[in-house]
Amino acid sequence: MKLEIRNGRLIDPSVGINGRDEHVNLYIEDTVVCSVGQEAPNGFVADKVIDAAGKIVAPGLVDLCARLREPGYEHKATLESELMAASAGGVTSLVCPPDTEPVLDEPGLVEMLKRRGWTLNQARIYPLGALTAGLKGETLAEMLELAEAGCIGFFQADRPIVDTSVLYRTMQYAATYGFTIWLRPEDAFLARGGIAHDGEVASRLGLAGIPSSAESVAIATIATLMRETGARVHLARLSSSAGVELVRRAKADGLPVTADVGIHHLLLTDRDIGYFDSQYRFSPPLRSPSDRDALSAGVIDGTINAICSDHTPTDEDEKNVPFGEATPGASGLEMLLPLTLKWAEHANVPLPTALARITVNAAEVLGKSQGRFVAGAPADVCIFDPRAFWAVTRETLVSQGKNTPYLAREMQGKVTHTICAGRLVYAG
Repeated sequence: MKLEIRNGRLIDPSVGINGRDEHVNLYIEDTVVCSVGQEAPNGFVADKVIDAAGKIVAPGLVDLCARLREPGYEHKATLESELMAASAGGVTSLVCPPDTEPVLDEPGLVEMLKRRGWTLNQARIYPLGALTAGLKGETLAEMLELAEAGCIGFFQADRPIVDTSVLYRTMQYAATYGFTIWLRPEDAFLARGGIAHDGEVASRLGLAGIPSSAESVAIATIATLMRETGARVHLARLSSSAGVELVRRAKADGLPVTADVGIHHLLLTDRDIGYFDSQYRFSPPLRSPSDRDALSAGVIDGTINAICSDHTPTDEDEKNVPFGEATPGASGLEMLLPLTLKWAEHANVPLPTALARITVNAAEVLGKSQGRFVAGAPADVCIFDPRAFWAVTRETLVSQGKNTPYLAREMQGKVTHTICAGRLVYAG
């Protein structure tokens, strides 16, 4: 299959400091990029032409955290519904955490998930294997076998490893084989029983707080163990200014650490909770405006490598309860692009830089070659209209999870076409 995408504004954020941003055509042959330029390569005859006039042609989005809910939680979402949502959001590669039921701690489960994803053929799925057996934080999972089955790293999801000696051993083992450990930095004891950011809003509402020190203490511990073991670590979902500063220092010291932030933490704060609105309950919690600003600065200067959706679809019953009983998280696959555009506008960030954080920079965390338009690169493309508005409603969301703080709001930036591995998987 040969595709030609013409008349669009092509942005390749992987080129140079400011990225490539010009009106040129993109040529795709089979599963890879064939050429970029005004004229087609010699002998190239397109089987299909997409007119992208007035639209932006960008690499397919790479989302570092999307819970697909299979196996075990099909009442919240299914692989079919969430991969369709990914395509509708321009996401062509996504990382899924291991906190399914059963937990992804057996090679057979990982192989089944990848096989199902391959059959659906909507987006590339990169599973994270469980770091410890059953995510119980007690014994190491079979990391070598899980890696052979297709896991790109190992993660505890939101389950803590309370025993630091266990974390130390997992990092020693991972360093031996060159595996990447993913950790959401949060000290289990400081965060115990907490619901919201430990600040003025939590005090006023009478909600148990989670202090920022829960994150900074955890990062300090992880950095110390990295120095001891030489392990490569990805810190998932930073939430505090103190956390950003510790990551900045760790990188300056040469530690092999990367980090991401959920898009909602770049736009929302604990003040948005209002009067116990459960749609604003997240894990980690939304923090203060100064934390939000520090996270934004960290994304801009590269301390934080990537922005993710932290996609967490749930059913209505899990949100239509008191704030403290609500399941944390929001559906985010379809909002990753428009919310990143919104953040970029507010923070005065150039569009290629913003797109880099959800394409090539995220792919680099995974050690993958997506997110760039060069000959031979994977033909993953997101075409969107930056001026188009659309309403976030239960009907317009493809995801089975309708839980989002942006329900009934208007988004700017609409995906019109998504191409994954040279195949048109979405045309809106």
